[in-house]
Amino acid sequence: MESLLEFYRPLSSFLGDSTGASDSLLHVHAGMVILFLARIVTRRSLATWTPFLVVLAAAIAKEVADRVAHGSWRMQDSGMDVLNTIFWPFVLMVGLRWRRARPEKA
Repeated sequence: MESLLEFYRPLSSFLGDSTGASDSLLHVHAGMVILFLARIVTRRSLATWTPFLVVLAAAIAKEVADRVAHGSWRMQDSGMDVLNTIFWPFVLMVGLRWRRARPEKA
């Protein structure tokens, strides 16, 4: 576990420092990257729950890693991180499901 944290802490800092992007923006991008990778790996449509649930699981796992790395929960920060990570994948999934459910007009 300690070796995982030794890898995680610098990687997390490096991404923020090297891109100049805010933490919130990095979460948005990460959510979309994970969504498309989950789509490719699972071969499930973006209109299904599977890719979205992979994003949700990754967001929660990242916050658990943050908790371990920082030694305590930062609930407001963690909540916003999860929301930023899952928001657009959720909107995309709902939109695609809604479009799929609508009958085609000739």
